[in-house]
Amino acid sequence: MKKVLVTGAAGFIGFHLAKRLLEKGVAVVGLDNLNDYYDVNLKLARLKQLEAMAGFSLVKADLADRQRIPELFAAEKFEVVVNLAAQAGVRYSIQNPQVYVDSNIQGFLNILEGCRHNGVGHLVYASTSSVYGANTKMPFSVHHNVDHPVSLYAATKKANELMAHTYASLYGLPCTGLRFFTVYGPWGRPDMALFLFTKAILEGRPIDVFNYGKMQRDFTFVDDIVEGIVRVMDRVPAPNPEWSGDSPDPATSYAPYRVYNIGNNQPVELLHFIEVLEDALGQKAAKNLLPIQAGDVPATYADVDDLMRDTGFKPATPIEVGIKRFVAWYREYYGV
Repeated sequence: MKKVLVTGAAGFIGFHLAKRLLEKGVAVVGLDNLNDYYDVNLKLARLKQLEAMAGFSLVKADLADRQRIPELFAAEKFEVVVNLAAQAGVRYSIQNPQVYVDSNIQGFLNILEGCRHNGVGHLVYASTSSVYGANTKMPFSVHHNVDHPVSLYAATKKANELMAHTYASLYGLPCTGLRFFTVYGPWGRPDMALFLFTKAILEGRPIDVFNYGKMQRDFTFVDDIVEGIVRVMDRVPAPNPEWSGDSPDPATSYAPYRVYNIGNNQPVELLHFIEVLEDALGQKAAKNLLPIQAGDVPATYADVDDLMRDTGFKPATPIEVGIKRFVAWYREYYGV
């Protein structure tokens, strides 16, 4: 790979991926609109690290910009595109649905069109474990049907998978979708549970624990997510010769299209997650036990057999290691 576009490069996963690619000597064009969904200073601090590395250039633009994005693709001629930019967050999608359509639908269409018209060899894009919605059969498999989302965020991500399949089918554009499972780690998002809990505990405030702590999440360390992305980038999907319209497999196709889960394959109960965090901080948490929120699901658990078979990689960082690394970063970054 010579030149890669990483959208959402100032974001949590985008920053870590761009850094990893730059360390490998790949030229990275990072696109971000630096919106204020969360603290812009954190995004700028991530970018400062990337801008200090050889081979990085930043384009400040919005994915939904129908003029700017085609111009960027025509000028740069990317070999691989990794689309990580999106309006994230299940709960926020209940208050601000419009933003999700602009970013996750219009923005993704602009990416697909850019790839189609400029000979991009492989589009890798972020989907989410949220697409499993009302499914309860565990572990969640990419071969399961996912037609019952419970948040607009999840619906837009499922739409991305469908849109990608259309472009793979119509134009032969190789597309790989990655369903991420609850990503955490250093430089993480301030709206995610680990960040919120850490901040509150250190400030001596109680934490909000939904579903009375009976949530289970397949917490996945960010380095494992990045390793999965990098391996998938190198593996351009081919049509599945055994695919049949009589019993259509959702994860593959007659077109160059694949979907993978990237998760730790080990669900953890939220109360245990909090215990591990308390140990890392050396402080106990006061808990507000609350009912489950609209749009949330009680459990996630990733089947990663396909990822393992095709890339030889399986996420395995235990939360004891990952949380400790997050806490060390948090204390250093905020000087706590």
